[in-house]
Amino acid sequence: VHLAESGGGLVQAGGSLRLSCTAEGRESDSYSIGWFRQAPGMEREFVAAINWVSGTTTYHDSVKGRFTAQSDNSKNTVYLQMNSLKPEDTAIYYCASAQRRLLGVWTDRSKYASWGQGTQVTVSS
Repeated sequence: VHLAESGGGLVQAGGSLRLSCTAEGRESDSYSIGWFRQAPGMEREFVAAINWVSGTTTYHDSVKGRFTAQSDNSKNTVYLQMNSLKPEDTAIYYCASAQRRLLGVWTDRSKYASWGQGTQVTVSS
């Protein structure tokens, strides 16, 4: 599967962005997409995940109530709607496809097999 993120950019604090992740060549037994982010000098951290089949989602505590993951199976695309953005949300955002035949949603990076190239999100104060 080839993953391609888009939608990043520069926004003021309190603003919104919507990231997209298109999964080309998605396997039928690949069930979830995760969003991760990495700020300069920091480890890559989990942000959100969504299951293509059930629509189940899970979020990092720091983004709950502000970020929403959604999927459009007809387009093989997952979205991350980010509202009430804060300067600490500044990072490169990556989407990743979970290993095949893994059910559920996952926060652990090791469960993800394919990664996109990332898209920069910058939130100014």
